[in-house]
Amino acid sequence: MTRPFGYFVHHQGRGHAERCAAILQALPPSRPVTILCARDDIFPALPAQARIVTIPSLFEPTGQEVAMDWVATPATLHCAPLGWPGIRSAMATIADWFAQADPALMICDVSAEIAQLARICSVPHVKVLQHGDRGDAGHRAAYDGAAGLLAAFHRDLAQPDWDAAMIEKTCFAGGLGVDTQGPDRSAARERLGIGEREEMILVMAGGGGSGFGQAPLGVGARSRPAARWITIGPVVRDWHATEPANIDHRGWVENAADYVAAADLVIASTGNTTCQQILAAARPWIAVPEWRYFDEQHRKADALGAAGVACIRPHLPSSADAWTQAIDAAYAQHRPERQRAMIADAPADDAARWLEALAARLWGTAPHPA
Repeated sequence: MTRPFGYFVHHQGRGHAERCAAILQALPPSRPVTILCARDDIFPALPAQARIVTIPSLFEPTGQEVAMDWVATPATLHCAPLGWPGIRSAMATIADWFAQADPALMICDVSAEIAQLARICSVPHVKVLQHGDRGDAGHRAAYDGAAGLLAAFHRDLAQPDWDAAMIEKTCFAGGLGVDTQGPDRSAARERLGIGEREEMILVMAGGGGSGFGQAPLGVGARSRPAARWITIGPVVRDWHATEPANIDHRGWVENAADYVAAADLVIASTGNTTCQQILAAARPWIAVPEWRYFDEQHRKADALGAAGVACIRPHLPSSADAWTQAIDAAYAQHRPERQRAMIADAPADDAARWLEALAARLWGTAPHPA
């Protein structure tokens, strides 16, 4: 019997689910996969050999918790509050699955605690690698104890503080989880009602934060009145904002790829999926990192700037002159061929082959045929 793979998915971002689904579609049909996630409604189409087991959220209280915050959290853990019955239930479900399924691998997307649980339960794990200041004991335990690391970005976006041993066991799969070809620009513009010769500036914020402020975007739109400014994702409303008529807030959309393909210039934060979509589309890009745990987006912005694939600003420009300088710099520094080089031809296939080879090495078997 073929040992299954397990896949823990952080449930607060669809990008994690899309990354998971892309890998599962590329794995051999003979490889069963069990996904452990607090939600089952965030996934795109999954292959027949995949199933979802829902577990309680590790992050959201239900009201049944008993406060024990006076007990210190050890340095090896990030989010492990005491007195949470939901966490106990989730960990019990995962540990029971380990015992019953005898998995070949556990793929851990985000959680250092789940990665350490797999290691404690004698199950080899693959940790999804993220940017950020992650030299703390918790991340080091998850990374050092992993059989391999999986990065949904190009090798050239690796952080300079990642040592040779860490790089050696990492599979870099630039573009993993996004459509690496993307929509045609003209067709996307037609679907969105954007004129072929119209300059379109897209402002794009992901779901991991509160979004960009309305006031600085209004200043930007006024500084370039001939352009059509469109925002997708959250925008923070500012009482003092005065917006011109050339900015249009469209909120959450299901076809973000169309907007990226249609844009002449993108202003966006540096979340994982956002980065890969913009690089695949090879658009001029003003990258503005948002607050995230462990300064994830700031370290990713550093890597993007060093690779020469984005114009980095620490925050949205705060004056018309600053907006003009940033936009001019983004167009002048644009290197579409360098951006496209960040995206692999078939990143999901690359990741699936690597996972199969790793499982074969661990268990002394031949890799499953595709």
